[in-house]
Amino acid sequence: MTSGDRLAGVELLRRLRESRGWSWADLARALQTAARRLGIASVMQVELPSIVRTLARWESVTGTSAPRERYQVLLAHIYAYTPAGSLHMGPGSDFAVLTTALRHLGTPPKRLVQITTLVTQAANTDNAQWLVWLSPAMQAQAAAVLKGERRLDEELLQQLAGSVAGVARQVGNTPFGRLQLQLAPIVELCRLLLKADSPSNELLVLASDATALAARLAFELADDEVSMALYQEATNTAGELPERFYRAAILTSRTMVTLHATGSPHAAADLAREAVAEAHRGASYTMRARAHAIHAELRARTGDHTETQRALNKAWTTVDQLTEDDPCGGFNATRLAGFDGLCALHVGDAVRAHDQLALAVSALDGPGDLVQRGIVSTDLALARLRLNSPDACAELMHQAVDITAHTGGRVSGQRIRQVRQALRPWRSESFVLDLDDHIHDALIGR
Repeated sequence: MTSGDRLAGVELLRRLRESRGWSWADLARALQTAARRLGIASVMQVELPSIVRTLARWESVTGTSAPRERYQVLLAHIYAYTPAGSLHMGPGSDFAVLTTALRHLGTPPKRLVQITTLVTQAANTDNAQWLVWLSPAMQAQAAAVLKGERRLDEELLQQLAGSVAGVARQVGNTPFGRLQLQLAPIVELCRLLLKADSPSNELLVLASDATALAARLAFELADDEVSMALYQEATNTAGELPERFYRAAILTSRTMVTLHATGSPHAAADLAREAVAEAHRGASYTMRARAHAIHAELRARTGDHTETQRALNKAWTTVDQLTEDDPCGGFNATRLAGFDGLCALHVGDAVRAHDQLALAVSALDGPGDLVQRGIVSTDLALARLRLNSPDACAELMHQAVDITAHTGGRVSGQRIRQVRQALRPWRSESFVLDLDDHIHDALIGR
C-alpha cells in the first residue's frame, strides 16, 4: 500500500460517512448497533468516545491507521444497506465504494470476497445474525435449539467444541481479529444455552473454554477491558464444574494476561495464588506444575528469590509426576524450562537462564508453538546480552522479530521493545542498526 493508495482509501471512507450525513459519533453508534446484531463483544463493550477516536485515525491524512478485520466486517454490514434499509451490494452501491476503499487500504482481494460472502449470508439469516459465523450445518442446528425445536445434543456440542479447538490451533498463523470473529458466535450461543435450567457439564466446559479463548484473543488485540470481563465470565462458568482443574486452567491464563496487560506482577499475584490453590484441588498434575511455574515467575519479577526457588522446586517435583492420561496437556518439562530460565534472568543467573531458555526454544518447534517461541526467543536473546554477547543477542532478535511479525503476538512485541532498550549502549554498532531497520520494516512500518 502506497501513501497515495492510503489517501484514496481515506477519502472514500470520509465520503461514505458524510454521504449519509453522519458525524463520527453517528458512525460509532452504527458500528456498536451492528456489533450487537452480530455478537461481536469486542466492539459492543468499547466506550463510544474510544470508537470515535478510532474513526478519526482512519480518516487522518497524515496517519497510518486503517480498519481492522472486525471493523471491516461491521462497516460492510452497515454499508451493504441503503439508508432506507434495503440491501444493495452491486455496482454504484455504498458497499462497492467501501470495498474499493478497503482495497486501497491494503485489504487482500480474498478477504474482500470473504466479507462479501458473510454479509450475503447474514442477510438471509433470521433474527440472530451472529449465527452467520457458524458453518451452514451448525447454523441450522443451533437455530433449531434456540427456537426450542430440537434438544442440545452431544453431536452439536462436539461440533462446537471442535470449532473452538480449531480456532485455538490457528493462533499464531491467522490474524487474531479473524479468529475473534470466528469464535464470537460460539461464545454468544453458549451464553444463551447456559440460561437454561441445569446446564450439563459438557456445556459448561465448552462455554468456559470458548470464553477463555475469546478473552485471550481480546488481550492480543489490546482490548484489555473486554479481556478481563471475558476472563471473569469464564472463571465463573468453570467454577460450576465439579473438577477444579478447569477453573485452574483459566486462572493461570488470566494471571499471565493480567501481568502483561498491566505490567505489574503485584496486580496478578492474587490470581496466581488462587490458581495454585485450585490446581491442587483438581486431578491434573500438569495444571499444578503450570500454576507453580507462573507463581515462580511472578515472585522472580518482584525480587523474591527465596519464594521463586520454592515455587520452581514444586513445579519440577510435580512435572516428574506427569502421566500420559493427565486430563490436561500442553505443559511439560521443556515448557517449565522456559519459566525456569526466565526466573533465572530475573534473579541474575545468566548462565542458567541461557541453558534453560535454549532448551525451551529448541522444543518449541510445532506450528502451534510460534507465539510462545517468539516470547522465549526474546528471553534467550536477553540472556545472551547478560553474558556480554550483544551481537549474539541481536542475531537472535532477528528471528524473534520475524516470528512476531507473522503471529502478531503482543507479549513478544513487548519483550522486543525491552531487549532493544537493553541494547542502547551499542546503538551505534552495525548489528543494532541492522536490527533497528528490521524492527521498523517488519513491525512498525508495515
